[in-house]
Amino acid sequence: MACSNIVSALTLVLFVAVSCNGIAFEGHRRYSPDGNGLDFVYHTHEDMTTFLRTITARYPNLTALYSIGKSVQNRDLWVLVVSSSPYEHMIGKPDVKYIGGIHGNEPVGKELLLHLIEYLVSSYDTDQYIRWLLDNTRIHILPSLNPDGYAIAKEGVCDGVNGRANSKGFDLNRNFPDYFKQNPKKPQPETIAIKEWIQKIQFVLSGSLHGGALVASYPYDNTPNSIFQSYPSTASLTPDDDVFKHLSSVYADNHSKMSRGVSCKQSSPVFKNGITNGAKWYPLTGGMQDYNYIWFGCMEVTLEISCCKFPPAHELAKYWEDNHLSLIKFLAEVHRGVQGFVTDTNGYPVEKALLKVKGRDVGFQTTRYGEFWRILLPGTYKLEVFADGYLPKEVDFVVVEQHPTQLNITITPGQRNDAQYRPSEQKPHYRPPLAPVPDRDEGILSSLSNGFNSFVSNVFG
Repeated sequence: MACSNIVSALTLVLFVAVSCNGIAFEGHRRYSPDGNGLDFVYHTHEDMTTFLRTITARYPNLTALYSIGKSVQNRDLWVLVVSSSPYEHMIGKPDVKYIGGIHGNEPVGKELLLHLIEYLVSSYDTDQYIRWLLDNTRIHILPSLNPDGYAIAKEGVCDGVNGRANSKGFDLNRNFPDYFKQNPKKPQPETIAIKEWIQKIQFVLSGSLHGGALVASYPYDNTPNSIFQSYPSTASLTPDDDVFKHLSSVYADNHSKMSRGVSCKQSSPVFKNGITNGAKWYPLTGGMQDYNYIWFGCMEVTLEISCCKFPPAHELAKYWEDNHLSLIKFLAEVHRGVQGFVTDTNGYPVEKALLKVKGRDVGFQTTRYGEFWRILLPGTYKLEVFADGYLPKEVDFVVVEQHPTQLNITITPGQRNDAQYRPSEQKPHYRPPLAPVPDRDEGILSSLSNGFNSFVSNVFG
């Protein structure tokens, strides 16, 4: 893409972001399904597939359905894109995602995501805020990451582990590469599909929906300091702790109960303002949100939305009322911070340039079109840019509250023997300079630690 086209796209993004700043979201109105609407019941994988295909047929200009892979038992891992540009990436506009059902016995998230899909497409023509969101964002929704686990889980069971893992017995939220500790768990088809998916699409913001608590939990989920991964622990903070607390608070504050710090049961913790650092709650190895953040610079938050893991279906309408404003407002936070393009001196985009906000050592990359995004709170920052074959560059910029800062950066070719040249790192690109990864635990100590961790995670979410 030439520079003139990039600037045109950039101007459009800026105009939309500023002009829509004052639009009020109308999602406070009550949702009542009519004869053509989605019922508040639990849907089998087959019923969910039928619904997603029906939506794409009914709203072909706003939706696109694709599968990122198969579960162990050969069920499709469906993703529905909801956007005014569902079939192709919109230049200068970010991709975001929601994932439900990573634990099969926590299906409230799956059902809320199906209702969110219906709400978005049916509100596009009548709600200015929804129109602005879909015109400027590509929303990818994966309602059920663990359909095999869901198939054996039982409605009305608030605790327990039946259906939590995939059909091979692996907890998928302990199955990703981990920065702090070596993860010996064999990669599963479902997590392999996620890893391949986020390598292909540069997601900026993500939410993973769980059950068993009422809190927004943010990275890091793991810590280099614990031998026994126990509850409670100490916080393990990212360089973007301020942003993660803000994102979590956006969800909790727009939820009808979460920000009150509701304790689900007498033995459960009370989360101040409805948010928590994941490791402070309890550390875990191989979590999805840490992997998204460290390896790809995608800011993911774990959203625990129901005290009961698999509540009766008649309560689903209440959960929708509690969460639907939060689900929308959270995604809109992707339009905060800094965004722009990296080009060469001829105006052509530079792909896979490595960017880092100085003082925040978890970085991010440009897309094939030279685009980048980073969610930041208002303040003054310095952006560092590195790319193979180019001289490093630093750019000062300011972030304000009203709209994202638009930043075009031109980098100059440099020789590989130039003293300033720094090639990009191998993946993971974004490992922060924390304590070294400890050796893999072995023997009885490892067995005791792993067993205790499994008990804690089953009890607390």
